Amino acid sequence: MGKESQVNSMKSEKNSPAPKVTGIGGIFFYSENPAESNEWYRANLGIEINDWGSSSFESRNMDNPDEVNSLQWKLFKNGDEYFSPSQKEFMINYRVQNIEGLVSKLRENGVTILDSIETYDYGKFVHIMDNEGNKIELWEPK
Repeated sequence: MGKESQVNSMKSEKNSPAPKVTGIGGIFFYSENPAESNEWYRANLGIEINDWGSSSFESRNMDNPDEVNSLQWKLFKNGDEYFSPSQKEFMINYRVQNIEGLVSKLRENGVTILDSIETYDYGKFVHIMDNEGNKIELWEPK
């Protein structure tokens, strides 16, 4: 396959509706004192907390510059049940395309699906467990 064919193949793969992860949608971790830690991150690193209790980092999609992507960063109080049943101190949210197709593929592969796909104004969500016991949040933006 020539170089031009490889590039065209990669472009069509990127634009395909295949069920897959397309980026990171959020990084969440525990804190002993989220309010105090949020203040530390604001004062020292300039991270401002929004009305949702997180910080939004925006970027452009290189393949579609009109599309703005958002990564959410948020602290949760130690022991918060949102990460359950995981015992880990963090959770990653992956931005995905074709969430229904991805959940179907994950079921076929024997992956633990923790809940059903929920739809909100800002997209669709579902939670799964990886092979090491990490809870993962999958998000398909609107």
